[in-house]
Amino acid sequence: MQVSEVSAGWILSIYLFYLSVLVAASWAISVYYAYQRTWKPFNPILGETYEMVNHGGVSFLAEQVSHHPPMSAGHAENEHFTYDVTSKLKTKFLGNSVDVYPVGRTRVVLKRDGVMLDLVPPPTKVNNLIFGRTWVDSPGEMVMTNLTTGDKAVLYFQPCGWFGAGRYEIDGYVYNAAEEPKVLMTGKWNESMSYQPCDLEGEPLPGTELKEVFRVADVPKDDKYQYTYFAHKINSFSTVPRKLLASDSRLRPDRYALEKGDLSKAGFEKSRLEEMQRAEKRTREADGQPFKPRWFDLTDEVVPTPWGDLEVYRYSSRYSQHRAVDGSQDAASENEDVETTEFNPWQFGLSSSD
Repeated sequence: MQVSEVSAGWILSIYLFYLSVLVAASWAISVYYAYQRTWKPFNPILGETYEMVNHGGVSFLAEQVSHHPPMSAGHAENEHFTYDVTSKLKTKFLGNSVDVYPVGRTRVVLKRDGVMLDLVPPPTKVNNLIFGRTWVDSPGEMVMTNLTTGDKAVLYFQPCGWFGAGRYEIDGYVYNAAEEPKVLMTGKWNESMSYQPCDLEGEPLPGTELKEVFRVADVPKDDKYQYTYFAHKINSFSTVPRKLLASDSRLRPDRYALEKGDLSKAGFEKSRLEEMQRAEKRTREADGQPFKPRWFDLTDEVVPTPWGDLEVYRYSSRYSQHRAVDGSQDAASENEDVETTEFNPWQFGLSSSD
């Protein structure tokens, strides 16, 4: 066997051994493309949910589990992986900007090998909140760790300099458990990421070249919502299950009005929902009843993060049981009129039409 063949086989083995961390880190980076869209989102209502089926075999459920502090929990699954997240954003207002710290825990388990991955994303800065054109940057480190083997990807999001210099750029390495660099990664979070095997000094191995691991998909031109095709799909009713939960965010009347271009009605409905949320809180407190999420349970686990401790929520089997009982695990049919379902995240007898 020639030396070049040995080298090629060795390089391939390096790639395959660190494949899970490499691909998972690229997946985590891909979501940052949406950070170019700076519209203010709707604040989730306590108990609000989002369900998705019919997307590449993936099912997903998220629930707003706390209002103060704002926290959400999510669970996704298909035949290859499970994904669990508890998110609690921490913010620091700085006048014309705000720093956002992602106090949270994200875990991905690869079912075939039993590999568990853990993600720590970088903080985010929203600039020009009051004066100038609003834009978002995420300078700092992203760490994707293989908790099973100890390998990890450490990627540095470059801060944006004068006249946009360095914006979007990411550089870093995949390290083994001994913290030796094995694969270098480079790219831009709004375009693509590439990888290349490297030596212990972090330099590319001779005879290798950069290979692309992901590229941002084409997006609709002149889209009034600045959505990707994927965002349009997951916001549509084409990805809802049969008998959609009445607490689903797609059913919010303020969101529906905004989608139809009725800004006045959207503002009115948003204020009405927020007042209903305050009214339910008063009712709940008067009865001495704590809020309990329907589909996630608060555990005794408190984990440290770079920005503070986090109380962890766990996906409950109640959701699977709920879907199994009424036989509604499949996607809604074209004949099912889910859009007319009244939005109802309330647990104490309120109605969105009150």
